[in-house]
Amino acid sequence: MAELSDLIANLDLFDLDATATTTASDNHHTLRKICTRGCDRPINVCLCKTIPTEPISTCTQVVILHHPHERRHKLATVPVLQKCLWNCEIIIGRTGTLPSVEINQWKYSFGDANLNNHVLIAFDGTWKHAKEMVHASVPFLSKFAIQVCLNYDVGVHGGTIFDSDLILRKEPFIGCMSTMEAVARCLRVLESNGDVIELRMVEVLRAMVRFQACFLKPMKTRPRLFKKGRVDEKKNVKSELPG
Repeated sequence: MAELSDLIANLDLFDLDATATTTASDNHHTLRKICTRGCDRPINVCLCKTIPTEPISTCTQVVILHHPHERRHKLATVPVLQKCLWNCEIIIGRTGTLPSVEINQWKYSFGDANLNNHVLIAFDGTWKHAKEMVHASVPFLSKFAIQVCLNYDVGVHGGTIFDSDLILRKEPFIGCMSTMEAVARCLRVLESNGDVIELRMVEVLRAMVRFQACFLKPMKTRPRLFKKGRVDEKKNVKSELPG
């Protein structure tokens, strides 16, 4: 497998500096105070009590190819993910389909072989962006990497934040998940204490979802809309009175 430094050098990337202590609200244009104790999130959604005091150490090197647009997304899990894992690097870029192998099947193919010192590369973006990033990365990654995946079913609609305490964004089909959850599920397979690591990371994600759910407005049923032709037809109907 190529060295991590070679991987980073060959990806078509660009760096963007992202440090801030205040942020403007989209609706009210007011400045919100940002937590400076560690999570770097707005005070009212601080995760410092949930994020591990010391980042979790793993034998697996986690590399996240983070789409530039995700840096501006309020529900991005990658900034929090990096604070949870010691051996994790975030790369801002767009370029990093190989035939996919379900990750548990991939592990079983090695038998009792040592799986330490692997590099896990994850693509972070919207569902559309992530798919585009994978396809754009094939020419380079296919030279040394094996694409693995988690179980999914494109024939079954995905859930929303109302269906699960781990969903931040509506999922196009079942099996889709946030980058943070996907990395946690993979580390469960790759690490000797993977169950503990997964549980700890999932707790942080669950806290993020709880905060987001608090700001959701109750859903109102949309009024039924008729096509213009049908509406006009109803207006022109006149009652016939017996002569």
